[in-house]
Amino acid sequence: MIGFINGEVLFSDGNELIVKTQSGVGYQVHFNKVVTEGSQVEIYISHIIKESSEDLYGFQTLRDKKMFETLNSVKGVGPKSGYNLITNLGTETIIQAISFENKKTLSTAPGIGAKAAAQICLDLSGKVQKVMMYTIKPTDVQLGLMSDSGETLLSGVMDKPIDQEIVNDTLMACKELGFKEDSVLPLINKILMENEIKKPEQLIHLVLREM
Repeated sequence: MIGFINGEVLFSDGNELIVKTQSGVGYQVHFNKVVTEGSQVEIYISHIIKESSEDLYGFQTLRDKKMFETLNSVKGVGPKSGYNLITNLGTETIIQAISFENKKTLSTAPGIGAKAAAQICLDLSGKVQKVMMYTIKPTDVQLGLMSDSGETLLSGVMDKPIDQEIVNDTLMACKELGFKEDSVLPLINKILMENEIKKPEQLIHLVLREM
């Protein structure tokens, strides 16, 4: 089973990569970001083997890979649906949605209906917190983001721990103010990744400013 790849990017279109390793083999990997062609990358891989096909799904963090594999254990959730959840919502939002049985947030991802969202919450309740033990330190991926002038910019991923107690207190406060959980969760994730938050009051203030 392939679990990690290091090599040169030969092709990238925001849906897949072709990565040439030192052995000279080129691996075609599902990857949802555009990566600068010719750059060196290191990505975690989930290797899905079926009777008629083999697919490689790429992730920048070990936590995302483990979340993807955990989602694949749910009846009715295939690799494509699981990957849509990871790429559209992010692992932290998925964990929070499952913890609070927020099926509506899960069902916003393509391919995830109400029935699948309910099954995810049912199957992974009590299990999903184990995913938090895996690192969110990103691998070495040079993302090619284009400015208005056509210049290639670099984008990284911040490595910040998530304080679940602060998240819970913020969610409760926002719900008491009449805001819906599925609107608040994405903002919480964005703010936590961009700011150093030590108290719920700080997070609540920033969330309300974004609403």
